[in-house]
Amino acid sequence: MHNFLLHGLSDKKWLLLVALFSMTPVYAVNNGSISRAQFTTRIEDREPVDQVLVLNNNITTLYFFTDVRNMQGRTVTHIWEYKGQVMAKKRFSIKGPRWRVFSQKELDPSMTGMWTVIVKDDRGWPLAVSVFRYVDRESGEKTAILPVSKK
Repeated sequence: MHNFLLHGLSDKKWLLLVALFSMTPVYAVNNGSISRAQFTTRIEDREPVDQVLVLNNNITTLYFFTDVRNMQGRTVTHIWEYKGQVMAKKRFSIKGPRWRVFSQKELDPSMTGMWTVIVKDDRGWPLAVSVFRYVDRESGEKTAILPVSKK
């Protein structure tokens, strides 16, 4: 159903929609939160180097980064989905008041389209959702990768 809803959008409108949903709001759960959740092409010193919105398929390794706050003693899971099918799951035990975790996915270049990661807590409650679009490099669609400011 979501493909039907997005089919008629121009690239500019689609990128704006993705940017709005990919912002890093805080999700509060029992005094815990997800302060950042994003796709990135690389992790350095446990931090994302950029934020991926649209990626062409000459890049086949992608990471999903999550900054978890005040959820020590609990778990979070990254669930990678493609076209509604679960492609990978990675579970993390949170061991401190600020815990940064990331999962890595090797992407098949033929699997273009919308990809989603859902971050769920140990009760299955969704804490964050992020989407990116994987495009064929031959299609002429532009990659959209935003820089991340250094803290």
